Amino acid sequence: MPLTKERKQELVKEYGTNEVDTGNTKVQIALLTERIKDLTAHLKNNPKDHHTRYGLLKLVGQRRSFLDYLKDREIDTYRTLIKQLGIRK
Repeated sequence: MPLTKERKQELVKEYGTNEVDTGNTKVQIALLTERIKDLTAHLKNNPKDHHTRYGLLKLVGQRRSFLDYLKDREIDTYRTLIKQLGIRK
């Protein structure tokens, strides 16, 4: 199920500096994480859906790039964000 408009607004409010701050790195990472979770759940039910798997891998790579960018510039923000989102163990 794709992200709803309301869920996107919640994520922007939670991780952004204001309600329209969609370009913030933290917001983009949070949005990608939600999409990745949805696609992962879809692939558990549909293991032969290779087109979705390809899209999932692209999203994971994109999120990795954002995380690397954030890690290079603000290590403390990076650590708190991955803890909030539950990305690393």
